[in-house]
Amino acid sequence: MSVDVSALNPFKTLIAAASLVALAGCAAMNPPAAGKRELMIVGLDEKQSWDESGKAVIGPPGRDSVAIFDVGTDPLAPKTLVVLPLANTIVGPPVNLAITPDESLALVANSMNVVQEGGAWKQVPDNRIWIIDLTVNPPKLIDTIAAGKQPSGMSINRAGNLALVANRADGSISVLRISGKKVELIDTVTIGEQVAHVVFTPDGRRALAAKFPGHKIAFLEVNGEKVSYNKQDVPAGLWPYNVDVTPDGKLALTADNGNSGAADGHVDTVSVIDLEAAPPRVIDKIVVGDAPEGFAISPTGRLAVAVLLRGTNASKSASFYNRNALVVALKIDGKKVTRTNEVEVRGLPEGVVFSDDGRYIYVGNFIDQDISILRVDGDQIVNTGRSLQLPGHPASMRGRTR
Repeated sequence: MSVDVSALNPFKTLIAAASLVALAGCAAMNPPAAGKRELMIVGLDEKQSWDESGKAVIGPPGRDSVAIFDVGTDPLAPKTLVVLPLANTIVGPPVNLAITPDESLALVANSMNVVQEGGAWKQVPDNRIWIIDLTVNPPKLIDTIAAGKQPSGMSINRAGNLALVANRADGSISVLRISGKKVELIDTVTIGEQVAHVVFTPDGRRALAAKFPGHKIAFLEVNGEKVSYNKQDVPAGLWPYNVDVTPDGKLALTADNGNSGAADGHVDTVSVIDLEAAPPRVIDKIVVGDAPEGFAISPTGRLAVAVLLRGTNASKSASFYNRNALVVALKIDGKKVTRTNEVEVRGLPEGVVFSDDGRYIYVGNFIDQDISILRVDGDQIVNTGRSLQLPGHPASMRGRTR
């Protein structure tokens, strides 16, 4: 969800630990076999909501949290490991957090906070990143570092020793070194305009950054800890908000929001970028529907999903308002990407996470304070009818870096 303001204010109060309930209504299927621990992190924003007219309502700080779940032991009934009282926000793409490949650390960017001005609460840019130790029981906050202004979409490389953070308010990319449990800012790369998200290629030698209002994807070169931007861009669709790369590094797919972070009733696209071409180029655009925001590619590399806002937080009198939203499945076959099917989820879906084996998909429904659990069936997706109740509104979600 895009709102081009952000915040910095001390976070104060604790949140009560949450209970997690798996709702009834599962689809006919064989129960999944018990597996090993597999982590998912969810940011819960309790400051922002929308009224009946679709106007954003900003409340006081102090009630946000970050929840960490184990989805591997039972994919249909994830286990709550901890709920930490940490500020975070729905402002920006729902990828402002990341887990290292070895699941030892989680990083969470607090893009925005709120301050009081003239008797009203106003969102302003923050610059803090929370560092969470996942190896202890329960996981705990161990450090706070400063990045750029309004740190938003972030990614960690497969080696687990470098992270990149897109700073929306100052048009830059923060470069973070990860050494054991120590995370530090080592460089800042100037892009010169707003960037919403940044993601590494699997080999760690390049990164792609979504130039949100510029409607382009910028390419960064990565040489060890040195990250550089040589002004190489490719045009995406309108308002590219989210980007991911296939596990083999051959394609990048972008979620082109179409309306600066909000639905408007018009169809929007996913752009397909051939990363093997010299230079890289857009080779296709797939129409998916109104306002894709959450986006992810399966660890198998054979499927991607685009999460559509679909006007679920718009005015109820708007022609494009819908009570529920959609998740669209995209089949990846070599360099050919095709739309296969769609399933309904609930209000204002934001983050989306695949399980490690690619069999399950978790979608966070902000308005309804729950997570829809979907199942992958070949090149299509199925809503299992199962959901996870949350102690707050899911603004962002991520699994471990693969």
